[in-house]
Amino acid sequence: MLLRELRINLKSFVIWMLILLGLFLMVFLIYPSLVDEKNISSMNDMMKMFPEDVLVAFNMDISGIDSAFGWLKTEGFVFVLLITGVYSSILGSNILLKEENDKTIEYLNSLPILRRTIVIKKIICGMFYITLMILILSAFNYVGLVLSGEFDKKVYLLLSITPLFSSWVLFSVCLFLSTFTHKTKKVFGLSLGIVFISYFLQMVSNMGSSAEKLKYLSVFTLADIRNVITDARIQPIMVAITFVLCGLFLGTAIFHYERKELV
Repeated sequence: MLLRELRINLKSFVIWMLILLGLFLMVFLIYPSLVDEKNISSMNDMMKMFPEDVLVAFNMDISGIDSAFGWLKTEGFVFVLLITGVYSSILGSNILLKEENDKTIEYLNSLPILRRTIVIKKIICGMFYITLMILILSAFNYVGLVLSGEFDKKVYLLLSITPLFSSWVLFSVCLFLSTFTHKTKKVFGLSLGIVFISYFLQMVSNMGSSAEKLKYLSVFTLADIRNVITDARIQPIMVAITFVLCGLFLGTAIFHYERKELV
């Protein structure tokens, strides 16, 4: 059962992975030519024109963009969070419902397998591919940074872990939502909406003290990139909240799917 799930979801994983690696390969190939002394000066002058709140939103107030590692700490990891979040939400919304859309749920129900087992195998498959994507991307970027020059390895390794927190929770939430419908399209739009609204709230929360509380409504707050950059540590509370939320939504998804009327 688990091998079947891994095989079915392998193609989409490879496509997403190749796109991500291709984009970051372009960064490592092109960025060194952009950061000569003349261009760095121009970049610094340009950054002075941006409002402070915008710089904070992209961590440019605590990190420069005069190196590949500097770019990763600012725009790079924001991009990683968004892309891995989209992948995780799509995977969570689709991994159960596609059995109903493809009419293969009848085959699964004919096997001597509990519904709970079906959901658990799909959860393991989804978590495996999300974790594998982030690990592969982290290893790829690590090699690219080593070839590009000096960088803080501890900060990078901690930053590499942070996308797991938001991605796992997004997968869990979208899987939970998928147990309330029979159509992939209904959950697909909602899942993407959760990702982009959450991303928007996270950006806005960094743009002033008046909007700071909005971060508590954003899944991406769990990644806590700014704290890792400034203090070189992951807050244990973020790890704890991640596991609590995942346990809550996945446990409820299993409970509800066992009682769901399948078509």
